Amino acid sequence: MNLNFLLESSLMNLRDLEYLAAIDELKHFRKAAEKCFVSQPTLSGQLKKLEEEIGVQLVERTTRNVFLTPIGKEIVKIARSILTEAASIEDLVKTYSDPMSGTVNIGLIPTIAPYLLPLIVQPIKQTYPQLEIILHEVQTEVMLKKLGEGSLDAGILAVPVEMKGLEEIILYTEPFYVATNNQHPFASKSKIKKEDLRGETLLLLGEGHCLRGQVLDVCSDAMTKERKDFQGTSLETIRHMVSTGIGITLIPQTAIDKNNVIQNSTINYIPFKKPAPARNVGLLFRKTSNRKVCFQNLAVSIQNIIQKEFSFKETVEVFPVH
Repeated sequence: MNLNFLLESSLMNLRDLEYLAAIDELKHFRKAAEKCFVSQPTLSGQLKKLEEEIGVQLVERTTRNVFLTPIGKEIVKIARSILTEAASIEDLVKTYSDPMSGTVNIGLIPTIAPYLLPLIVQPIKQTYPQLEIILHEVQTEVMLKKLGEGSLDAGILAVPVEMKGLEEIILYTEPFYVATNNQHPFASKSKIKKEDLRGETLLLLGEGHCLRGQVLDVCSDAMTKERKDFQGTSLETIRHMVSTGIGITLIPQTAIDKNNVIQNSTINYIPFKKPAPARNVGLLFRKTSNRKVCFQNLAVSIQNIIQKEFSFKETVEVFPVH
């Protein structure tokens, strides 16, 4: 039997495929009917009718159990693929009629995601209730690869980055602060110059984090030394290590706002003197994307939220991304 031909013929429709997939998943007529929002007799009767029309048994029924026959299992594999494609078509149509509906996959780098998401997720959901955003936390290199191959629709990361075919919208520019143990000599300072960092021990993220390269650039003239026996996997790990007094680090402002982090009384955050070193955070998406209007609207929403939450008023010096 040619299964593809069978499913493409008029003998089966999408509702039949949904019933069959639900039975395979739940192994129970009543539960499958509830999932498909029909009565149990309707689902059972339609599957029985389908079996009669195609001449094969799809579902094996016993007094206690219900499950698919071998041919039923083969058909449901293709059925799931067809249902997925049908949902994609429906989503595509919605996108063209309403750019702020449907599903988008957005990546965020680890030094942004934990601090930005608590601020933007609920407001964006309230503003655009028909838009489903799937979030992915990935490092820059992985994000760019996924953007290029289409498995991510957009990304929020430190910019600019070198990759053709991407469009960039700057969301905000945030200054770096020096984080020290409160017993450190810096703790009493109201401002810090980059040259003050000379001879200090830096605690850094591991390779692959773009923030690592930016911090090294900021500190390059001061001849700071990296603590080689430690590389953090997250800003939170580094924050805890700073509290022990074994070194200092640089942290972007969004990661030290009192509303976004657990306060640690053993850490002081000291701003730089102007021009303060900073990073640009942007939204990237493919120039060929049909969701451009969606991303432009999301960018405006994020920009407005950030402006309300933070005061990025210092004169800054933006450092490149590696």
